[in-house]
Parts: sequence; structure tokens; C-alpha cells
Amino acid sequence: MTAFLGASVLAFLIFTVVLGGFAAMMTGNALAGHWRPAWHGVLYCLLLAGAARFMIWGVAGGDLLSVTGYLADAAVLIAVGQVAYRATRARNMVVQYPWLYERVGLLGWRDKGR
Repeated sequence: MTAFLGASVLAFLIFTVVLGGFAAMMTGNALAGHWRPAWHGVLYCLLLAGAARFMIWGVAGGDLLSVTGYLADAAVLIAVGQVAYRATRARNMVVQYPWLYERVGLLGWRDKGR
């Protein structure tokens, strides 16, 4: 697993999942809160994956140029960012247009007429 991630599992968990995941979550919330398109979040999370890879290299001594490690970082951060984006967008739709929409689960909304 260390060869695939380009770092130890602990370093991946700390820098990518915890620190990068928090940053990706806040990015998704901010983009949805300002009504930006979801694909912006993908671009920002790709940049965050580079930052996570740099921190893994600088602090934990991982491989900076690990392609599989970067792809793993990017996949985790994009997933977290997109879920946060969708949850915030669903909340915004229901709060701002309560006469039109009602909440359906954590990530969705529907017309009240249904």
C-alpha cells in the first residue's frame, strides 16, 4: 500500500484525508454557497491534491512525484468536495426557495408539488 500511495498510510490519512478533506469540504461549501458550478470544485480539489502531495513529501518524507499517490489524493479530495457541494446546494435550495422545494435526504431536493 505504501508503494501505491507514495507514502505511509498514516501520512496519507493525516495529510490527505484529515487536512485535505477538511479543505475540500470547505471548498465545496463555499462554491455551493456562492452558486458556482460544481466543476470548479474538481479543479480546486486537483490543486488541493498537489498541496497534500507536497505536505506528504515535505513533512512525512513521501514521494513527491508519485502519480498513483496523486491520483489517490485527488480521488479522495474530489469525492469529499463534491459531497459537500451537493449537501450545501440541497440545503440552499430548500432554505432559499421553501415554497418550491422540500428536502429529500442529505443530498437532494424535489418539487413540493409531487
